[in-house]
Amino acid sequence: MSSDPSAEAMLPELPANRFSDRELSWLAFNRRVLDLAKDDLRLPLLERTRFLAIFFSNLDEFFRVRVAGLKRRINADIAVRSSSGYLPRELYDVIFRQTTEVTADAYRLFQEVIRPELAANGIHILTWEQLTDEERTRLEAHFDTKIRPVLDPVAMDQSHPMPYVSGLSTSLAVALRNPRTGRRRFGRVKVPTNLPRFVPLGQDRFIPLELVMAQQLGRGIYRGMQIESYAAFRVTRNEDLEVEEDDAENLLAALEKELQGRRTDRPPVRLEIEDHMDRSMLERLLAELDMNESEVIRQPSMLDLTCLHQLADLERESLKSPAFLPKTHPELAIVERAESADIFSALRSRDVLLQHPYDAFATSVQRFIEQAAEDPAVLTIRQTLYRTAEGASPIIDALIKAARAGKSVMVVVELKARFDEETNINWANKLQAAGCHVIYGVVGLKTHCKLAMVVRQERGKLRSYCHIGTGNYNHQTARMYEDMGLLTSNPVIAKDVENVFNHIATESEETYKRLLVAPDTVRSGLLRAIANEIENHQKGLPAGIRIKINSIVDETLTDALYRASQAGVKVDMWVRGICAVRPGIPGLSDNIRVRSILGRFLEHSRAYWFANGGKPRVAIGSSDLMHRNLDRRVEVLVAISHPRHIARIEQLFDLAFDEGTASWWLSGDAWTQRTAVDGKPLLDLQAHLIGELGQRRVVR
Repeated sequence: MSSDPSAEAMLPELPANRFSDRELSWLAFNRRVLDLAKDDLRLPLLERTRFLAIFFSNLDEFFRVRVAGLKRRINADIAVRSSSGYLPRELYDVIFRQTTEVTADAYRLFQEVIRPELAANGIHILTWEQLTDEERTRLEAHFDTKIRPVLDPVAMDQSHPMPYVSGLSTSLAVALRNPRTGRRRFGRVKVPTNLPRFVPLGQDRFIPLELVMAQQLGRGIYRGMQIESYAAFRVTRNEDLEVEEDDAENLLAALEKELQGRRTDRPPVRLEIEDHMDRSMLERLLAELDMNESEVIRQPSMLDLTCLHQLADLERESLKSPAFLPKTHPELAIVERAESADIFSALRSRDVLLQHPYDAFATSVQRFIEQAAEDPAVLTIRQTLYRTAEGASPIIDALIKAARAGKSVMVVVELKARFDEETNINWANKLQAAGCHVIYGVVGLKTHCKLAMVVRQERGKLRSYCHIGTGNYNHQTARMYEDMGLLTSNPVIAKDVENVFNHIATESEETYKRLLVAPDTVRSGLLRAIANEIENHQKGLPAGIRIKINSIVDETLTDALYRASQAGVKVDMWVRGICAVRPGIPGLSDNIRVRSILGRFLEHSRAYWFANGGKPRVAIGSSDLMHRNLDRRVEVLVAISHPRHIARIEQLFDLAFDEGTASWWLSGDAWTQRTAVDGKPLLDLQAHLIGELGQRRVVR
């Protein structure tokens, strides 16, 4: 690492227990999400209700992918310890124990805090007993006309086996008895996913759909049968796709086949049940699903609280955060024409550093592609797409428009974007039908970089304009995710971006001047930068490291940061999610500080800052510090050179690490929430940045 091997040899040996476990660190992240649902000092009621829903949806994905993968390793008898020291079975048991504890905490929050506060504000989640006679009569009619026709109940026997229970669907398990014959049967009826989970009764009064169904089991579903007992259950299945890639041409067909399998044959990994379910019913379910009791999580009330999004969407503005309207970046606003900004005119005189959602996506990145599609001087558009919007996408509409206008349009569509595979297949087919050249990236790698390039004819010469970002080209998530991006016409960067597209399309070997590109140079480039900080510190020059990422797991880079800390270099890490680094350990990480900021917007940008002897080196891009980002994906980091942009990123780090800013602090493996002092809330970074919008001015 260091250019002075003897200096590195003098550093203490790194301890074996220096890495936090990836999965347990993720669970700690989700606890921070739950902390937001509890934060009645800073967050209005419906915002806390939404964070509770997010907590549960996060947990669903964790089981569908991470726990599913762990179970697969256990079943394959892969008894290899992780870098954190856990064997798969040991970690599996710890995950279920911690999950049981934290979900119990979340349900208590719902039952004892959120639900009563909703009721106090006129939003009622009711039981059947709480309804008026008139409401019960209306619901029976509603059941007969709107619910019963879409149900597929079954009563199981030798000729009626248990139907496939789809993942993340809630069902009612029913113990039935024929009063004439005395014969007992086991019934199952799925709660429809295409109907609202909360049935509205008017005036913000709701009843869960499964409670309506439960009251109609004998009257409208199993007529003539005696209902001895019933309870809700919910199955989570392995939803991670395993696709063998022979070549890019076969990938589309392989993914489509695997998606069909996702719907019909995915092994279960978690069974949630209502805690009043009787023993015989549970044993029947476990046998039918081929599960064991260690995979069962009992819940005290209605299952699947992701449905709380429905209530959080209610138009009750007094119970929500103030409305937020992104604004056009001031350096783009000064070139606004009557209808919209002239992006190319702006970029001919300056680079523009964007931070969404504070800078409007629609009048910057989206407008960049739309203007390129409309401009007759534009010859070529190249674009990567990882996660795109469902339904309508202005970006894709613009690409289709450009292709139909005769422009050369190349689109790299990442088909393997988890849980967006089907959406991306549909978009790829539409783009191809419109005349776009669609490619699926490099075999064996996901294309995760966020790149767009426009080539324009100007005064007899070709000029390229580029966008390099940290977030997806998705106008919907751009309103909820904090991301950064660079719009530029810098010819050196443009040449690098052109080389990345050429590499993706042809797998050619390329070199880059202003970009680090994974899997080739991101890890090695960051290691060199860390080593440079150690060397500068030893020489008495300014040294320091600041990193903003979603997650860090990579052992090599983690060890490099530990070595920097041991050498005396100050390391600040702003981590939203998973963090394998254990800060504050004497002799190992005394000089490392880790902060996490969660809030209204999902902190998604990645930024890297190195003091570099007093001339800071700064980069932004798509790569986190995880094995997949560094080894199995095409990722891009771009060097930021303008002093004003560097100062802006430094200011963000200063705010994030200020003790007066609300955040979570990590020490070892323990996170401590610091959002208020003496009952007074600390600075909300995101609210502060919203407040800055009206104060920004163009600096030439």
